[in-house]
Amino acid sequence: MKDNVKSGALTEVTFFILLALYEPKHGYAIMQFIDEKTGGRLVLGAGSLYGALNTLTDKGWIEPYGESGGRTKEYVITDAGREIAEKELLRLRELTATAATIMGK
Repeated sequence: MKDNVKSGALTEVTFFILLALYEPKHGYAIMQFIDEKTGGRLVLGAGSLYGALNTLTDKGWIEPYGESGGRTKEYVITDAGREIAEKELLRLRELTATAATIMGK
């Protein structure tokens, strides 16, 4: 994952994972959420997703949720992750406003 925290720019996949985890979800539910919300434009494989989940956990942006008695492990966004997602939303709004002004839209 090549997120640029200094500028606030996240990869689209990272942003959607954070959005997915505003409610606790396990890996497959995260993949379904992203597929649904992007109309199939973004499709994550299990390996890519679980690598991203490990990275986001290491960054403190998400954390395991509840008891994972079986193989299914749920995750949820942390306060730090919410802050990052909110900054990304603001960045995207500024980007689109600038683009709309330039393009006359």
